[in-house]
Amino acid sequence: MTPRAPFARPLPRASLLSVALASALPVLAIAQTPPSLGETVVTATRVEQPISDLVADVSVIDRATIERSGASGVADLLARLPGVEISRNGNVGNTTSLFIRGAETRFTAVYLDGVRIDSQSTGGAPWESIPLAQIERIEVLRGPAAAVYGSDAIGGVVQLFTKKGEGKPTPFVSWGVGNRRTQDIQTGISGSAGAFDYSVGASYQQSAGFDVRTPNVRHNTDADSYKSISGNVRLGWQIGEKHRVDLTALESEMDSGYDAFLSRPFNPLRGVDDRNQYHLRTAGLTWTAQWTPEYKTRLSVTDSNQRYQTNVKGEQPDYITQTRLRGYLFQNEYRVGSHLFTAALERREDKLFNPALDSYSTTLFRKRSQDALALGYGFVQGPHSLQLNLRHDDDSEFGGKNTGSIAYGYEFVKNWRVTASAGTAFRAPTLYQRFSEYGDANLRPETSRNAEVGLRYGDGTTSASLVAYRNRVRNLITFDYSSTACESLFGCYANVNRARYEGVTLAASHRLGDVTLRGSLDYQNPRDVETNHMLPLRAQVHGTLGADWRVGGWTLGAELQASGRRWADAANTQRLGGYGIVNLSASGEVARDLTLVARVDNVADKNYQLVKDYATAGRTVYVGLKWSPR
Repeated sequence: MTPRAPFARPLPRASLLSVALASALPVLAIAQTPPSLGETVVTATRVEQPISDLVADVSVIDRATIERSGASGVADLLARLPGVEISRNGNVGNTTSLFIRGAETRFTAVYLDGVRIDSQSTGGAPWESIPLAQIERIEVLRGPAAAVYGSDAIGGVVQLFTKKGEGKPTPFVSWGVGNRRTQDIQTGISGSAGAFDYSVGASYQQSAGFDVRTPNVRHNTDADSYKSISGNVRLGWQIGEKHRVDLTALESEMDSGYDAFLSRPFNPLRGVDDRNQYHLRTAGLTWTAQWTPEYKTRLSVTDSNQRYQTNVKGEQPDYITQTRLRGYLFQNEYRVGSHLFTAALERREDKLFNPALDSYSTTLFRKRSQDALALGYGFVQGPHSLQLNLRHDDDSEFGGKNTGSIAYGYEFVKNWRVTASAGTAFRAPTLYQRFSEYGDANLRPETSRNAEVGLRYGDGTTSASLVAYRNRVRNLITFDYSSTACESLFGCYANVNRARYEGVTLAASHRLGDVTLRGSLDYQNPRDVETNHMLPLRAQVHGTLGADWRVGGWTLGAELQASGRRWADAANTQRLGGYGIVNLSASGEVARDLTLVARVDNVADKNYQLVKDYATAGRTVYVGLKWSPR
């Protein structure tokens, strides 16, 4: 066995990232601004809690931040948070992966209004098809949460929420334009009438895009355009004081270009126009009942349908995959003073459909189910916070799996808090990994053991946190080209590796008059234990620095996003360079009920890659106007 790598390794030689962030550390150590201590979040335990009571490592993004960000996709926005990185094969609408604390993209459980989104083909959420325009709020939990959410939550959990209506009817219309012939149109209305509340929204985005492949690769050198259309509905009915019914639905379609000429004869005079096409649909129905001041229940039925296909423009599809997830949840909450007891019954049903489109493949249609019992106990009193969770999942394919977690927080002096937690998690193999021509039906679930400690400070103006973690994963599933366990001559999926994700995250913010400073720094060591290689597409060091200045009714912002060098391949033979990009923004009311948002990303037009031989957007300019009457 390869000797274990030490936890800490020398930092990469000086780069824009190391110089900029190292010089800022003294500022981060004494400055920074917290989220509102009275803010309520649900992601950590599936129960509403004030953020000040949390032991978990959570970030929250509100709609105002989303609008000022100018981000084109959900993943781009999340990449600005502590502990989060992304990789993408080109532009918005191309294959996107998200790494929380360095963990694989399939190790993040993703929910939209409580509806689980996942792919039983590749594993993980289809980030390319989730419309940021419909999202009102995002909660990100860093660290395993399988004892609460079941399979997949090895690296973290992302909860996305659409807008909930309240108050008088409030319509809005926004229109934005940018370089590369980018257009963004959004409209909607929300409000409430008596016992009913409602929110409806729709959006359309398009862009001529850019050539997603780099010049050194032979390919069709066209601009790879994309367009997206989406809409959502959220309805609520408050039945007396004790009962409430919520209905949510969202639909999104994305069409984007990519270059895959290697699978076809290449004609440089007439390159083919390869297209990705995504279709995402979610729906959920929830009944919440407050039977007594102490006892509350929630019953929900959810459904998500995700379809992905590729084709040459104007021709028949050459690949199709479709995943459908159906979920049932019955959750009970019982509060007694400082104690909270929870018990949940949950069922998840997964289906995968891959039709054969040529004579070389076979149609794949498989399904499975997971039934679970989850128990939780929470205690918050004075300086003490305690959270215990146990869960048993019974999978129709591989049997039972137990997970658990314990977390404790202690405010040892006013505004200073220390936290510690440990937990186990797992990820069931996808149906494609088990039953496709590349699959092995004997694959075992990937399992993990995580431990972390944290130190946090918050006084309403200044906040800072330091979290150290170690997450060990066994039975890591990778593609083994030497395996003969399946029909394919090219290899099969196999449980061949172990991985270790460990690191330290520093985050801080500070409000100084009209100026808010913020920043984060991650030092991590995501590593394949068997080969002692760094896991690809993840940097040992990455971080952000930002400042927002409120002046004369305007908010002016500046931000540095920076990343160290990464390996492009699992063998660590091809290196991707580090990078630093600067983004500028401005927003303010230009007339009554009319707000302007302007943003320039990658001001210096930095040329960098997130995936080898795939280009990223250069300098990007966006200006938008939003009308919304008060």
